[in-house]
Amino acid sequence: MSGYNTVVVGTDGSESSLRAVERAAALAGDGELIIACAYVPGEHASPADADVLGDDAYKLEGLNPVNDILREAEGRAAKAGAKSVDKRAIKGQPVESLIDLAKKAQEPALLVVGNKGLNSLTGRLLGSVPSDAARKTTVDILIVHTT
Repeated sequence: MSGYNTVVVGTDGSESSLRAVERAAALAGDGELIIACAYVPGEHASPADADVLGDDAYKLEGLNPVNDILREAEGRAAKAGAKSVDKRAIKGQPVESLIDLAKKAQEPALLVVGNKGLNSLTGRLLGSVPSDAARKTTVDILIVHTT
């Protein structure tokens, strides 16, 4: 056991975020693993809109595969050794949703995020999930090298 009763991890279905899920699952051990997928529904969209958005297409209403993302993440977590998995689809911004879950979790809790966007120019200018979470959270956080 890692010393944490609860490990909270977010996923958007990307390979990078699924690597963070695997690491979180290994850390959770016999404790509880909460896998969250936060989303902000967009306008009704067509598949052509999804082609334009690429990896961000999951944000479009009607094309939102949150339950599929959570099922895949749960499977990866189980293979990595998680015993107790709680999946949550949360309507809202990723950083705020993850921090809120971690604060409400059984203490002591650990928030796990991947490093995607941390060292990019866009991440430096506009922020990224790992940097924003690290700045805003009051619980322990682990930024996993996933890219």
